[in-house]
Amino acid sequence: MAEHPAYPVGLRLSGRRVVVLGGGQVAQRRLPALIAAGADVVLVSPEATPSVEAMADAGEIAWHRRPYEDGDLAEAWYALIATSDHDANTRASAEAERRRVWCVRSDDADAATAWTPATGHSEGVTVAVLTTSARGRDPRHTAAIRDAVVEGLRDGTLVAPHHRTRTAGVALVGGGPGDPDLITVRGRRLLAEADVVIADRLGPRDLLAELPPHVEVIDAAKIPYGRYMAQEAINNALVEHAKQGKAVVRLKGGDPYVFGRGMEELNALAEAGIPCTVVPGISSSISVPGAAGIPVTHRGVAHEFTVVSGHVAPDDERSLVDWPSLAKLTGTLVVLMGVDKIGKIAETLVAHGRSPDTPVALVQEGTTAAQRRVDATLSTVAETVRAEEVKPPAVIVIGEVVRVGPAVPPPA
Repeated sequence: MAEHPAYPVGLRLSGRRVVVLGGGQVAQRRLPALIAAGADVVLVSPEATPSVEAMADAGEIAWHRRPYEDGDLAEAWYALIATSDHDANTRASAEAERRRVWCVRSDDADAATAWTPATGHSEGVTVAVLTTSARGRDPRHTAAIRDAVVEGLRDGTLVAPHHRTRTAGVALVGGGPGDPDLITVRGRRLLAEADVVIADRLGPRDLLAELPPHVEVIDAAKIPYGRYMAQEAINNALVEHAKQGKAVVRLKGGDPYVFGRGMEELNALAEAGIPCTVVPGISSSISVPGAAGIPVTHRGVAHEFTVVSGHVAPDDERSLVDWPSLAKLTGTLVVLMGVDKIGKIAETLVAHGRSPDTPVALVQEGTTAAQRRVDATLSTVAETVRAEEVKPPAVIVIGEVVRVGPAVPPPA
């Protein structure tokens, strides 16, 4: 008899009865998807794993605490047979056949009327991979294909542009601290789908080389007329390109809202009536110290950390930082954009009570191949920065956490 491949189909189970026999690991893996599909799930099993029991306690499923009985599949649309009793599984499978209920069996796929594909999800798309040959059925191979496709869709390496549902707009994407692998999955996917990318100097520049030739890349660091006017020009560029019906990504370093002027850009887009998606990014305030072997908190050493901007000196009337109060804290102080002001910052902290022997670490070009760490104390940091020629961008960590970890080599 010729072997025929399974016919793939998507079951719409919302509000429909689904029976799961067995409350073990198979059920634990399959139940979340059935619940997410809106199915009316009935579990029949004398026992269940703690996770499955928690689903029942939360009211996500109904649990009959007993073994399978003939008639349990009445009115069911779909059944998952996964008990440890082979005889019970065989009887349940026969009932499913009599009642014309689609069912899968965890112990004997060939005796079932349906097979469960290896599935994954990415932004409203379900990827389902099903082996077409019983003789060549290899669950690990099927799962590996699923994983490769889903990962490609998520990180943008497998580009599948939207056509019918695509709408123009802007995405403010936090690119992370510099290492291209540290951008979020969603950020990388949106970048792969962009028509225009307006990129910061501190964004993950290596990702720009992966963009298709038709993508217009605008270097925000080179927009003229000074810092204030540059931000206004960036806002105008975002609005202009989005109004042309293009998908625009504003690629920023770190997180858009951590000293990234993301809200200024969001407000400008809102005033122009342009939809905007904000994709958070990994802030350099925690990732760069971590990459250099410095935890911003550590049990028994620091119970809090404070992130401040150092782009204006403590004695500058524009400063909004309460430096005297910061000097009294015992936790970690992380200073961004403060390399050229670190002398004044250290002097102010010491003047208001912080010990001059407090350790300081400066991590330059964190998470990139050019990363380097320079250590000092509050009393020596100004001279150390000059002697070691530390340049921005660098994250400055002040506090005892600087000394708690082993030395970590820079990224390869």
